Amino acid sequence: MSIEIAADEAVTLTSELIRIDTTNTGDPDTLVGEKAAAEFVAEKLTEVGYEIDYVESGGRNRHNVITRLAGADPSRGALLVHGHLAGVPADASEWSVHPFSGAVQDGYVWGRGAVDMKDMLGIMLALARHYKRENIVPPRDIIFAFLADEEAGGKFGAQWLVENRRDLFEGATEAISEVGGFSINLKDDVRTYVVETAEKGIRWMKLRVRGTAGHGSMIHRDNAVTKLSAAVARLGQHRFPLVLTDSVREFLAGVTEITGWDFPEDDIDGAVAKLGNISRMIGATLRDTANPTMLTAGYKSNVIPSVAEAAVDCRILPGRMEAFDRELDEILGPDIEKEWMELPPVETTFDGALVDAMTASITAEDPGAKVLPYMLSGGTDAKSFQTLGIRNFGFVPLQLPADLDFSGLFHGVDERVPVDALKFGTRVLDRFFRAS
Repeated sequence: MSIEIAADEAVTLTSELIRIDTTNTGDPDTLVGEKAAAEFVAEKLTEVGYEIDYVESGGRNRHNVITRLAGADPSRGALLVHGHLAGVPADASEWSVHPFSGAVQDGYVWGRGAVDMKDMLGIMLALARHYKRENIVPPRDIIFAFLADEEAGGKFGAQWLVENRRDLFEGATEAISEVGGFSINLKDDVRTYVVETAEKGIRWMKLRVRGTAGHGSMIHRDNAVTKLSAAVARLGQHRFPLVLTDSVREFLAGVTEITGWDFPEDDIDGAVAKLGNISRMIGATLRDTANPTMLTAGYKSNVIPSVAEAAVDCRILPGRMEAFDRELDEILGPDIEKEWMELPPVETTFDGALVDAMTASITAEDPGAKVLPYMLSGGTDAKSFQTLGIRNFGFVPLQLPADLDFSGLFHGVDERVPVDALKFGTRVLDRFFRAS
């Protein structure tokens, strides 16, 4: 079977996976769960002869599928290839096509998860099936992992597996997963593919203020809503200091080499804006961020509540955690209670045989292309796998149209992935697996 047949199957599998609703709200009462998608993956793998581990990791439809393809040299460290089955909610009334249709039209596969990240799952599954059917033996073991719960931090997915079933990842030394390897157009005649080598730490924080309850018609000097609102406003308006990490400096230096653009630190935000749509993602890696996202207080309009709460999404650069905490305390003051769920930053260097294989596999399919490292402003399951000593990269190779706002599709309306990009990614990852 030629790789082009596998590429066609990647498109079909991506569409079929999108049709399976795996919405993860983070709320046990409203999430759908990954069970149906895990069953689909398990069936596709066992159909061609894989032995799988089908792991329930938290009850109520939280399921993971892991399998291992033996390589030619069992003494080498295994390559972990992982993707998440969960998706975020989608309101069908806002979409051009139904978000769970998996429609293949106008050169795209449409639907929730098309880029985050059922495209990668489709490619992984197609290549795993292709290798088994054709008795292809890669240079080293490849562990294919289809995981639950990434969209809520991985507590019932990667985190659970690392804590309870680390045997499934025995011998893994390097890993690839989402949000890297896609193309951006910095110059008309040069495509640049960005590989994720770092990601900011996550702190999903709840702020709580207590006050004195009472009737809304009276004077109150100890109003929890007022105190919380003032603190949230201060935090939302705060600008954290510029910090250029090694991965960001390397990315900007690479852009300068390709384009000739300068990135002076006294106007770096303006300079980064030249990058177009990806500037939102790159700009968020220049400093820590703390964005208020939810407010909760009260139960009746004429009752002053005794408690008010806010949710804040904090993203923190590698090496900045202690400084961030000090700054946070100064902004919020002593009367604000804080509790949080925290996931660490991830960072590795852009070098070594695996990076060479990534670059070679890209340029074999797109001669003249450039490959650069970058930092992801969000987070992935790499945060869990780095605790096993695994070196992590984001590498889902996609050759994209220059005018596609790719970063805006993540969790966005009309999420879609080009059919040709899926086929390109299948060919590139095939070359990569055979060379790595």
